[in-house]
Amino acid sequence: MSATMSQEVSSAPSARALNKEDYKTLGLSSLGGTLEFYDFVIYALYIEMVVKALFLPANLQGTVWGDIYAWGGFAAGYIARPIGGIIMAHFGDILGRKKMFTLSVAMMALPTFVIGIMPTYETIGLLAPILLIVMRMFQGAAIGGEMPGAWVFIAEHTPKNRYGLGIGVLTSGITGGILLGFLVSILIDLTFTREEILNYAWRIPFIAGGLFGVISVYLRRYLSETPIFQEMAERKELSKEIPVVTVMKKHKWACVIVALMTWTLSTTVMVAILMTPVKILGGMYQLSSIDARVTGSIMALMLTIGCVLFGWLEDVLKTRLTSLIAWGGLAITSFLFYSLLTTQPSLEMIYMGAAVMGLFTGAIALTPIIGTRAFPAKIRYSGLSFSYNLAYAVFSAITPALTIWLLSKTPLGAAWYIGGVAVLAIIVACIPLSYKGCQES
Repeated sequence: MSATMSQEVSSAPSARALNKEDYKTLGLSSLGGTLEFYDFVIYALYIEMVVKALFLPANLQGTVWGDIYAWGGFAAGYIARPIGGIIMAHFGDILGRKKMFTLSVAMMALPTFVIGIMPTYETIGLLAPILLIVMRMFQGAAIGGEMPGAWVFIAEHTPKNRYGLGIGVLTSGITGGILLGFLVSILIDLTFTREEILNYAWRIPFIAGGLFGVISVYLRRYLSETPIFQEMAERKELSKEIPVVTVMKKHKWACVIVALMTWTLSTTVMVAILMTPVKILGGMYQLSSIDARVTGSIMALMLTIGCVLFGWLEDVLKTRLTSLIAWGGLAITSFLFYSLLTTQPSLEMIYMGAAVMGLFTGAIALTPIIGTRAFPAKIRYSGLSFSYNLAYAVFSAITPALTIWLLSKTPLGAAWYIGGVAVLAIIVACIPLSYKGCQES
């Protein structure tokens, strides 16, 4: 962590080597995040094959409006994030991080299971896509509390000299849910025919996701409350007013920084990791479903590695240089990869290009690294959750439609979008509050 880090940030556990308790906390938190994020993203992996075919009327299938509606259903999960995030963050700053950290998992498991058993358009008509979107919004409310809560939880547990690595490892665990989703979908593709998948097998990943949620709740029983929250509670230093009110009154600039960094994270995850295998490779370039999913798995695997790498680099090289390497690398490799796709490359070349770009998508770990230290501990959960989830709701709502529009204009549309937000992230990282942290004691 930077030598110029604020007194507030240094109120995290003092510099020391990671101990057995730290490893347990990181391991359980990361695994729980993997299982919960799997629940959230599995929908995206079945948009082209299942959602369009089973949850939309025939006149919308194969049209741009059908694309926008189907991917809009994915975005609906993000629209509900601020509601769940603000409520859970409020109680997380008052009652404790651990309680809300566990509640978010339970809230995710139920709607995932319901999607797995719900009837389709053929059975109940327009009620099917409506129910699907409602379930997505419940999932969004859950994830809205999960991710900021997880980042704050780890930031307040990890020694300050391993702050970047701790958040990087946790973020890799969360994004590991994407990898798990791809692997499960590949297993389904290899085990069942397309007809069997459309008839019943598509339900298996969602039902399994509900069970994963139960496992996550059980795992988090073994976590302890963060030492910083315990200390504030003992000293009676918890926020005396509604935390989000304090955030809006006194920390507007921090909210702007987190919002802009959230734009970079949301675009990278949605466009590079989720839309590219399903919409671009499988849709635009007619790559087979299994090959597109394998490519997505490679990208997701390299994403998890990249999160750890750039988290570690944050502790070594500090924020500005790490951001230049990570986000600059993403901008360059995204143009290389999407340009490669226009040349009718071999499958091996696609895999290689996806792996290289996937590594640099790990730059997203810098968003929570910057965001968690931008707010003082008293309102850290609320500050991060409010600004992160509100921005995610806005940008994720427009990203599918904007990406589809850009792709209709140029095959490099995704590269221009990803490259643009990557440059924005480098600029934001150079703002003092981003690399120094909150100065409020």
